[in-house]
Amino acid sequence: MTTPAAAAARRARAIFERDIRFNALLGLTVDHLDSERASMRFDWREDLMGNHLRRILHGGAIATAMDATAALVAFTGVLERVGAHASQEELESAFARLGTIDMRVDFLRPGMGRHFVASAHPLRQGGRVAVIRTELHNDDGELIASGTCTYMVG
Repeated sequence: MTTPAAAAARRARAIFERDIRFNALLGLTVDHLDSERASMRFDWREDLMGNHLRRILHGGAIATAMDATAALVAFTGVLERVGAHASQEELESAFARLGTIDMRVDFLRPGMGRHFVASAHPLRQGGRVAVIRTELHNDDGELIASGTCTYMVG
C-alpha cells in the first residue's frame, strides 16, 4: 500500500525531474525526498563552469540547484496539504502558486568536484509561505554554499 506521503513524493519527483526543463538542462536528479528533507544531485560539466582558469562551478548553477531543491521541499509540503491523490487540475493549481519570494546564498568555497548534492529541509511550512534551509556539498562532502529560500505556497 502506498502512503499519501510516498505518493506525494513520487508526483513531486516527476515534476522536478521531467517537467521543469531547466532542471533537466542542468542534469538535476532527485537523490532523496521525504516530508522532512530533499536532495538533488548533478555532475560537473564544462558547460556549467563559471571560472575557466580555476575550473569551478558557476554561481548561477549553484544557486539554481539550491533553489530547485528548496522548492521541491516547499512543493512536497503543499502536496501533503492538498492531498497526494489530488486531481491533475488541483496539482497544477497548487504548483502554479509556488514561487520564490526571496533567496540568500552564501558562497563558502569554490565549486570544485566531480558531482554536487544540494540538500534542503523546511524551517517553516505555512499555508501561505514556506522557509527552507539549503546547502550544496561536493563529492568530498565539502560545504560549497548555504542559503535560505522563502516561497509563496498558497
